[in-house]
Amino acid sequence: MSDPRAQAVQDTLREAARLHELMARDSAEIVVAAAEAMRSVFSAGGQALIFGNGGSAADAQHFACELVGRFLRERRALPAVALTTDTSTLTAIANDYGFDRVFVRQIEAIGRPGDIAVGISTSGSSGNVLAGLQFARSRGLKTIALTGGDGGQVGVVADIHVNVPHEMTPRVQEVHRTLMHAVCLLIESQLGPNP
Repeated sequence: MSDPRAQAVQDTLREAARLHELMARDSAEIVVAAAEAMRSVFSAGGQALIFGNGGSAADAQHFACELVGRFLRERRALPAVALTTDTSTLTAIANDYGFDRVFVRQIEAIGRPGDIAVGISTSGSSGNVLAGLQFARSRGLKTIALTGGDGGQVGVVADIHVNVPHEMTPRVQEVHRTLMHAVCLLIESQLGPNP
């Protein structure tokens, strides 16, 4: 009889692989559109503002660091900011204005027309991500949503919606990370060292 723990590992990896295959089959074009939108913003001198909650906050930081630092090759640093990292700002805004405003207030402070806002929500229903994307659009920023499930309202309000159609948060997060890497790869492939 096989070890049930090993079986759990195998099941996890196989489900993650299945979901990656589904996205490879159905979503490559929308991922290309997201990468092209970000590349266009960077080439025009704009910045990316990236945000989410919990694991998606960590993903926002990961995405920003790949853009500011580098992904696979040397090139100029790209202006990307994770709106999830400044605890003093986050807690002050949450205390004074409410948690639903933690991204809105930061976008109001540093977002400009021609920038791009990237909201990450595995449920598609995160109130503060939704508010952030809505506010960004109202201020002339382009918007991208990375979601799970059916995409919810977060997906509806975005200019570009990349949806991982699965209900389990860990599986969605795993695919989100792969998709962010794919976007970084595409952006780097089109940017010279000093575009």
